Amino acid sequence: MPLLTLDKACLSYGHVALLDEACMTIDKSERIALIGRNGEGKSTLMKVLLGDASLDDGSIWRASSLKISYLMQEVPSDDERTVFEVVASGIENVGQLITDYHNTVHALADADEKDSMRLINQLNDYQNQLERLDGWSLEQNVEAMVNKLSLPADELVSSLSGGYKRRVMLARALVCEPDILLLDEPTNHLDIESILWLEGFLQNYQGTILFVSHDRAFIKRLATRIIELDRGVITSWDVGYEKYLVKKDEQLAIEADHNAKFDKRLAQEEKWIRQGIKARRTRNEGRVRALQAMRKEHSQRRGQQGKAKLNIDTADSSGRIVAELRKASFAYDGKKIVEKFSTKILRGDKIGIIGANGSGKSTLIKLLLGELKATEGKVKLGTNLEIAYFDQNRADFDLNASVMANLNHGKDRVMVNGKDRHVIGYLQDFLFPPARIQSPVKTLSGGERNRLLLARLFIKPANLLVLDEPTNDLDVETLELLEELLLNYEGTLLLVSHDRQFLDNIVTSTIVMEGDGVVKEYVGGYNDYLRQRDEPVKDTQNEKTSLSSTATNKQSEETLSKSSAKTAKKLSYNDQRELELLPEKIEKLENEQHELVALTSGNNFYQEDKHVINQTMSRLTEIEEELSRAFERWEQLEG
Repeated sequence: MPLLTLDKACLSYGHVALLDEACMTIDKSERIALIGRNGEGKSTLMKVLLGDASLDDGSIWRASSLKISYLMQEVPSDDERTVFEVVASGIENVGQLITDYHNTVHALADADEKDSMRLINQLNDYQNQLERLDGWSLEQNVEAMVNKLSLPADELVSSLSGGYKRRVMLARALVCEPDILLLDEPTNHLDIESILWLEGFLQNYQGTILFVSHDRAFIKRLATRIIELDRGVITSWDVGYEKYLVKKDEQLAIEADHNAKFDKRLAQEEKWIRQGIKARRTRNEGRVRALQAMRKEHSQRRGQQGKAKLNIDTADSSGRIVAELRKASFAYDGKKIVEKFSTKILRGDKIGIIGANGSGKSTLIKLLLGELKATEGKVKLGTNLEIAYFDQNRADFDLNASVMANLNHGKDRVMVNGKDRHVIGYLQDFLFPPARIQSPVKTLSGGERNRLLLARLFIKPANLLVLDEPTNDLDVETLELLEELLLNYEGTLLLVSHDRQFLDNIVTSTIVMEGDGVVKEYVGGYNDYLRQRDEPVKDTQNEKTSLSSTATNKQSEETLSKSSAKTAKKLSYNDQRELELLPEKIEKLENEQHELVALTSGNNFYQEDKHVINQTMSRLTEIEEELSRAFERWEQLEG
């Protein structure tokens, strides 16, 4: 029996039909990739499935008690709640109660004698409510999810990096253990290590997943079925991504052949209807009606969305050497970012830069461009450098101004490769229709903003392109066109990206920020780096470690033991010994935590001496912190 069925669904915004009698079914334990060009309505379809958008016509059926969670594309930047509060809010009805209990426990640990009794009474009340609602198991789900995703429970979400904000929102979506998990561009703002972890997590997830992503490697790994939204119609392909690409090409070829034959027949009928008086007197009325039907069908035909036309305005060539680092080092507040790294970048090189979020990729770029001075070693810049910099997070758009105003200071003409062009025509190359050009930037989607940023970048003559995560929110077809453009680019490229296939298809070498100041360079793209590094990375696809919120202590111990065996070769004796002892330490802490939770759940606990209550609550808080540190240390040692 299916979990959800969409039948003859219709939904239009303005004159555009996002859903045109669309049909689809979602079954248990599927991992479905939702494919479609930017603007086709993928996010809107997800809102329909979630119940946040209504259909104009048609129906949607959901199984009884169906739970659906949604990880939105945009991550909130100004959420002033703690991580624990946000994750707990993913549990309907009980989430706020769990948050209140958690915050009161922390407040009690630091309370003076005057406030202690009030807080103890509050805890007693929260405890009774949680018992009535079976809230203890849900509270443990929140704790487990925070720990498994290595999240700082008491930090404000607004203070976290983009990658950690994404993790928080994922934890919020997962904590209620939904039947269907909707993910809208889940890899945005995640580094490669986090994406590999996410792939492994989702491969072992028991529920159904429907996800939108531009990351082709991510889709290949996860998707068991492809659902395509194209011109209002949903087509299901019961194959993986690579087979889908083949079958889609075949379908488009058939569609083009059909349209060509139809257009030829329509032209013949139009010629016939325009024959002389004698022909009109004898014409067949049925044939006339058929012609009218053909005209209507042709007028209603929805062609595929056009492809972007990307061109870079290349400046005069730079010198042969673009940048050279000789044992260059840089540290910030005592933290090593780059230590004794040497490299030489030559004209025409295409360099990929990868590393964990916060590892110093932007710092390395600033060293290479001379924006930062090395604390040790030498940095030599080449001559005649004309630099164009793409950074989505630092784009200085005027959100209230129009697309046109943000492109070229409001001027209606631009120079592209020495040719004078009108802004409207140029922006159409980046898939902005004339009606959209006067829209304020704040109304644009993430993909549209990225295209606008590329349009603005490419009118600047440059022989050194610096692209910081340019693939976020771009649909696959535009992404492939960008790949082709960069492959043919004659200048030098510095590319920061988490898109593994994008790196593999473009770069000639890869610089990896390996942590603690260690920076190494490898020939080729991402997969070439995996083969060359000292300790080959085990593919996450084959490392199916369950990270669900219901994992038992035994599973945790087995996972730690496997990690110890995998990493023992590259650890010092002391680190290896510490890693071997971690499973026992974590098990003891978890057992003590469960005993104390059981104690505090007893009916008579809050009638105990105030000193005993405070001591117990304080110890629970200490265990939370110790477990968090233990898991963090495990990740560091596991590497």
